[in-house]
Amino acid sequence: MYVNGGMIPVFLLYRNLHLTNTFWVYVIPGAVSAFNMLVLRTYMQGLPDSLEESAQLDGAGYMTVFIKIISPLCKPVYATVALFVAVGQWNSWFDAMLYNRMKDEYTTLQYELMKLLSSVMQQSGSADNMKAVSGNAITPTSIRAAATIVTMLPIVCLYPFLQRYFVAGLTIGGVKE
Repeated sequence: MYVNGGMIPVFLLYRNLHLTNTFWVYVIPGAVSAFNMLVLRTYMQGLPDSLEESAQLDGAGYMTVFIKIISPLCKPVYATVALFVAVGQWNSWFDAMLYNRMKDEYTTLQYELMKLLSSVMQQSGSADNMKAVSGNAITPTSIRAAATIVTMLPIVCLYPFLQRYFVAGLTIGGVKE
């Protein structure tokens, strides 16, 4: 959890799992992380054992108990982990550069904005290129500020809908009776 295997072994692993140049390279590695598994495990251990015991007395097997009883009760922690993964991958431009550079349809907004900012920085050498039609200067700082607002807006709009699950998922695992 604390020490990564390194860039080259991780790339080779993703390539051998056929995750490169696919959309799934954004979903699977982020969802199956040690931190997310600890959050899920802590939440599930906080659920009362009597729920599982009563279902087993009624004849339910382990998979039935998990699918019909435990999993519906875990909606808050599922939403919390989904929010962690979504925000983490939303801000990740490096993954798109390493794993999906061959396919333009799988690049992320952050990667496209990074390419835009690097091209603006290359063109900012001459003052004539920075003049707009109205005569105002377009600086790399103003483009960076606009890019920050554009990338922040979808997450800010999504968070209020997931906030109740997020707060419930984080607080229920921390209180023990």
